[in-house]
Amino acid sequence: MSEPAPSACKRTLLGVAFTAATLLATTAQAAQQVHVYAAASLTDAMNALVSRYEKTHEDVDIVPVYASSSTVARQIANGAPADLYFSANEKWMNWLDEQGVALSERADLLNNRLALIAPKDSSIDSFTPDADHPLAARLDDGDRLAVGDPDHVPAGIYAGQSLRSLGEWEALAPRLARANDVRAALALVERGEAPLGIVYSTDAEASDDVKTLGYFPADSHKPITYPVALVGEHPDDAARAFRQWLAGSEAAGVFRRFGFQPAGTDDS
Repeated sequence: MSEPAPSACKRTLLGVAFTAATLLATTAQAAQQVHVYAAASLTDAMNALVSRYEKTHEDVDIVPVYASSSTVARQIANGAPADLYFSANEKWMNWLDEQGVALSERADLLNNRLALIAPKDSSIDSFTPDADHPLAARLDDGDRLAVGDPDHVPAGIYAGQSLRSLGEWEALAPRLARANDVRAALALVERGEAPLGIVYSTDAEASDDVKTLGYFPADSHKPITYPVALVGEHPDDAARAFRQWLAGSEAAGVFRRFGFQPAGTDDS
């Protein structure tokens, strides 16, 4: 049998390549993308949830975007293609609503705690930050306290509420190392650039480079809640399904593993 002419081989190879490219393009088009704009403190839990969801929903591609709740809220208000917004406080969800952004199926999914942290090799002993144990007394001259910026970052807003409640705001406000989000505040303590920091307990648990000294009294700040909502006038089915899954028992188990408390429970 005679061998095919070189031109015929080339046509065959080109045909195979074209078919493969077409199949890849078709597969990519078939996967529905769901863009989730979420608070930075949700990064680890959401990455785990996205991985689990996509294993059983191969036709869906979850695309998470993480930053301070204020930052992602402003991005959404400016037209970012968000399908879901997952905030670390009520303020920025309310703000989005006030901007005229269509929100639906809104609910509080999670609760969190406010923790005082130090580098893992710190000599500071554990204590409960309260009126009898002032933070300022633990800071040497020139030391700063790492927090999310209290002007807009939810963790910093809660921290500011607590410091005011405990009578420490005036002494500590000039000594704050204000970070763009709670994970940036965590990083300042991890690197030893700040001897103390205020973050969520979930952030503290996620790091091997810090230790938790204590938790702020729950009544010293507003309840730390994480509301979620669909974004847009006409949410598609993929976004709606993922939103509902996040509120279910399987997702709740993952959130618990990362230290979050599902809203409406009595866990400590």
